[in-house]
Amino acid sequence: MKIAKVDIIPLAIPFEFGGKPYGFGSHAWRSLNTMLVRIETDTGIVGWGDAFAYNSRRAIQGILEEMVVPMLIGEDATDIAGLSHRLQKNLHLFGRYGMIIHAISGVDIALWDIAGKAAGVPVVNLLGGCVRDDLVGYSSLFKYADPDLVASKVKSSLDEGFGLIKLHETGVAEVAAARKSAGPNVPIMVDTNCPWTPTEAYDMAMKFKPYDLLWLEEPIFPPEDFISLAKLRADSGVAIAAGENACTAFQFREMIKAGAVTYAQPSVSKVGGITEFRKISALAALNGVQLMPHSPYFGPGFLATLHLTAAEANPGYVEWFYLDREACLYGDSIKPVNGRYTVPSGPGLGIEPDAEVIKDYRVKDA
Repeated sequence: MKIAKVDIIPLAIPFEFGGKPYGFGSHAWRSLNTMLVRIETDTGIVGWGDAFAYNSRRAIQGILEEMVVPMLIGEDATDIAGLSHRLQKNLHLFGRYGMIIHAISGVDIALWDIAGKAAGVPVVNLLGGCVRDDLVGYSSLFKYADPDLVASKVKSSLDEGFGLIKLHETGVAEVAAARKSAGPNVPIMVDTNCPWTPTEAYDMAMKFKPYDLLWLEEPIFPPEDFISLAKLRADSGVAIAAGENACTAFQFREMIKAGAVTYAQPSVSKVGGITEFRKISALAALNGVQLMPHSPYFGPGFLATLHLTAAEANPGYVEWFYLDREACLYGDSIKPVNGRYTVPSGPGLGIEPDAEVIKDYRVKDA
């Protein structure tokens, strides 16, 4: 079964989150950018993948179309691990991490979708079987920098059935408001997106400590300063989560070796796809680190996250971006019910993207 055709399809779906738009990269963040990778085989089977493309749409599309796609045509679609290795090896001159690996991630996910469809089974079956079909999700709020808005979003998340809440705040007042709104028994996590020096991070960890966080996420810049993360974790006694900015199992090996994290957070659309994610899963399990996937996406990468999580002996929680989208590739079929998910049971990733959504939201000027 050979790869006959590859299409790169950029989407931009507007969204609202109930706060003031804020900068993401160099521009205000107003749309969810999804870079679909559509791979068709000579047998007619089509697989869908998802390369991370938030505010990097043109760059990722260029990498895929000019550097990756020419290396795919005619290759054996069933040789997923071998193709992943060759892509990484042949493109290493341009960087082992970041956008090169993001692009490869989209290809890898699409090939796993093809593998499941060829076998007539869900991807989770190819990963060893579904350990748990009832997956627990958490509401991942945007950054509001407004205690009243934070309290309101926490309450609405709880009212919709979520039992865990993640904030994207860096202020004590916002964290305090979330705890007051949630009450004492709801787990709260805080993702700070790498803002502080190690000294500043320790000071803030101590200020947040009275609010009983389940974890403090990426408190230090740069995110690959695993030694400082490990020291913060040891000195503060606060559980640390990190990994959304890490690529490949090698970075996670160094992270785990340093003792940097309580929770490892690989993103399937960024680490190298399902193939690389499985290596990270094994590393975490062998070293007593809880896997906690990073998944604020709504495309094939989110479906892949469900399959990967369901195959874990000790599954983590599934992240759900708490926002309102104009449209979704999968309609309401991936929307959590009372904060929980079931794994799509169709072959491959389990659900096909809506062709009308692709038509309506495809970026024409990319």
